[in-house]
Amino acid sequence: MIVRVLGSAAGGGFPQWNCGCCNCAGVRNGRIRALPRTQESITLSANGTDWFIVNASPEIRAQIEAFSGLHPKAVRHTPIAGILLTNGDLDHCLGLLSLRESQPITIYATQKVWRGFCEDNRIYRTLERFQGQITWQRLRLDETFQLATQSGAPSGINVCAMPVPGKLPIHLEDAIPGAEDNVCLRFTEQASGQSFVYMPAIAGSHSALAEQVKGVRCLFLDGTFWSDDELIEQGLGTKRAADMAHWPVGGQKGSLEWLKELPPMRRVLIHINNTNPLLRDDSPERKAVEAAGVQIAHDGMEFSP
Repeated sequence: MIVRVLGSAAGGGFPQWNCGCCNCAGVRNGRIRALPRTQESITLSANGTDWFIVNASPEIRAQIEAFSGLHPKAVRHTPIAGILLTNGDLDHCLGLLSLRESQPITIYATQKVWRGFCEDNRIYRTLERFQGQITWQRLRLDETFQLATQSGAPSGINVCAMPVPGKLPIHLEDAIPGAEDNVCLRFTEQASGQSFVYMPAIAGSHSALAEQVKGVRCLFLDGTFWSDDELIEQGLGTKRAADMAHWPVGGQKGSLEWLKELPPMRRVLIHINNTNPLLRDDSPERKAVEAAGVQIAHDGMEFSP
């Protein structure tokens, strides 16, 4: 199984278009050691031919163009066999609207996320230009099944959606929250039995967390903020990481302390906010994470779990 990071930043990317924080200004003028990043998304394949994308970021077109594996192989073609959504955040769904050029697409999402994207959404009609343009495959919690290629053949990759603490997307905050609002995905290659878990948004530890990552070769984990008061401290907002349902990496109760206790596996932080000091290659926070054997995702990172 091949896994490639298409985008590794949180919403807005890095640098963010309207931000002049020390990170964004520094990467623009070259005064800090940091790589620009597009908004979070990965792609994976068991055969190098049929690819699945996890979360369709607003920058999906540029991300596809940046990776030859996702380029069309005919006059009208795509190697993208399906798109999986971990929640209904616009940062994960807006890219779907960029894929409206009369190409059949299969989308995997929980019923709650799918309804939030489709119901009362007039723009969604751009993906209904012909009957069957969009096929929705429901992700049922804690149910494992094999993904299919465009022809309907087995892909060689099993997936299981598991609930994790999160929150409703901003545009749906009036709805009733539920377990299907935010999930992590466990992918398993049938041939090798090797697995990885993709968890780009999580509000904090929970009772099932240890079981959800048990036996995996790799874990992608929410790395949005270093500290709970990151935005407040930099004068960029009034909400804490906890208010936004993100588990801070640093601190006594941060995710880094939990990551240190895991059995041997590849550990990668993804969905990193533009304010996070982890973006700087030489920051003390970056050194602390790397000393613990944890990696920081960057666009173009590729490996086999």
